[in-house]
Amino acid sequence: MPAIERQPQITYLDRSGAVIGVRGGRYAPPVDVAKLPAYVPAAFVSIEDRRFYEHNGFDPRGIARAVVVGLSEGRASQGASTITQQLARNLFLSQERTLERKATELVYAVELERTYSKKQILGLYLSRVYFGSGAYGLEAASQRFFNKPAAKLSIKEAAMLAGVLKSPSGYNPVEQPERCLERANLVLAAMVETGAITPAQRDKAAAQKPKVWKTAPAGPSQYFVDWVDGEVRRLMPKVTRDLTVETTLDQGMEIAAGDAARTVTARYKPQGTDQAAIVAIDGAGRVRALVGGTDYASAPYNRAVSARRQAGSAWKPFVYLTALEQGRTPDTEVIDEPVTINGWTPSNYEVGTYLGPITLQTALAKSVNTVAARLADEVGRPQVAQTARRVGIVSTVNTDPAMALGTTLVSPLEMTQAYAAFGNGGNRVQAYGIERIRQGGTVIYQKRPPAPVPAIANPALSELNQMMRTVMVAGTGGRAAVPGYDLAGKTGTTSDYKDAWFCGYTGGFAACTWMGRDDAKPMARISGATAPAEMWKSFMGVALKRVPRQAILPGPPAPVAPPPVEVAAEAAAVTAGTVPPSPAVTEPPTK
Repeated sequence: MPAIERQPQITYLDRSGAVIGVRGGRYAPPVDVAKLPAYVPAAFVSIEDRRFYEHNGFDPRGIARAVVVGLSEGRASQGASTITQQLARNLFLSQERTLERKATELVYAVELERTYSKKQILGLYLSRVYFGSGAYGLEAASQRFFNKPAAKLSIKEAAMLAGVLKSPSGYNPVEQPERCLERANLVLAAMVETGAITPAQRDKAAAQKPKVWKTAPAGPSQYFVDWVDGEVRRLMPKVTRDLTVETTLDQGMEIAAGDAARTVTARYKPQGTDQAAIVAIDGAGRVRALVGGTDYASAPYNRAVSARRQAGSAWKPFVYLTALEQGRTPDTEVIDEPVTINGWTPSNYEVGTYLGPITLQTALAKSVNTVAARLADEVGRPQVAQTARRVGIVSTVNTDPAMALGTTLVSPLEMTQAYAAFGNGGNRVQAYGIERIRQGGTVIYQKRPPAPVPAIANPALSELNQMMRTVMVAGTGGRAAVPGYDLAGKTGTTSDYKDAWFCGYTGGFAACTWMGRDDAKPMARISGATAPAEMWKSFMGVALKRVPRQAILPGPPAPVAPPPVEVAAEAAAVTAGTVPPSPAVTEPPTK
């Protein structure tokens, strides 16, 4: 008998320890039958091979019937195969229907019975059989259809899965729900006949209607799993044994992100929306949610990580931050009027007109393009590029005049990474998704807690946060506001409506939403203030309840300006005791 081979798997867990995905070999380790409720393996034995615990690998009466049918039809029948025979076929043989293959199958079945216990054979079998919808093995099927581990299956759910094996497409719980339930009732009857359950248990189970998940509950998480799987392969180039990867993902947030991306995109589909992405990162860089599309099964391309799109006005905070760091304030007055820079004349798409004299705070809140373009030209576009890279942008930044309005191509992941610095006290973060990697019970990789990397100082940080709060209170970000939280953010829309964004943050938590089309065609006036803002609010309504509530972090105190030279000299003299201190003023000065 050939050796049983199984390619190693990498199992990914969310931050609470729940399985969110598996990569590598198709088959999981053998199921530990002893850890399942007794009725779970009994369901499969009752319908697939009632004499499993009595025979030595094959059922002579069933074989006799199969041989008769095979001789009359000129081919081998698939019927009468015991669980051990099915396992032998799955382990070592093809699915062709010939008498020669059937004979070899019997030999291997007998060898399996000699080598392994009944529980081991059943465990191997349950880890290899196909249940449809991409689920190989009992555990994968339980998670796919019922969103629970196999150890928590009910009698009805176990019967439904056992019934699927006759035809994974014909009795699929999602695609053929009525046929699946009819088949499950046959399994329940068989379980009564074999003594696995009582008639009363059968009746109670038959009346139940378990929730079947039409789409894989962990479907949105697969974008995240793909991303971290690439990192694991770089850390561990040669995977020879099963690994378990503990990640930063919050599955509750991930489900909320997937729901928001799917539902909001569908709502705006008449206006040409096609795809969406959402990324959320905490203040230390841990990726809590990452959804790269509306449906992983049909569109697995990861738009959150791999797509580079223009950021539109979501880029403007980098321009304003540069200006604040050069001495301007939110109250600095500017003029919204036509401007031409190197032959390029921007227009105000959001406000649709020119507002005349306004403050920088109003200009950002109203997303005034003319002010941002002139401001970038004044402070220096190379300096704006340096600011963007300093806070977390890793893509190449262009420095032509239009860069002020977000023509640089960036990913949602890096935009969220940059916005995280605004809300965490001014520290640049490096987004990551892996906490540790285990091989068996041994930790072979542990993420070191990242040290803070100061990127933004005060007063610029506090001033920018003040301005970004105004965006959501009295500006273009009103639809994204979640009452009761300290929030700040910025909308982003490209001039041709090919991309729309909303990026925002609270204390120690940032998230960005993007909406667009894979074919890069324009949408019908979808701006960052509409669908992306609604998607952000929908997601954050759930996410904010799963993180500590805190105000946007103020960052380090602003440095104290040095005193004038003459004041400093007098202070030094007082300290040295050579000059008496000036008397304290006790009366108001004379007018």
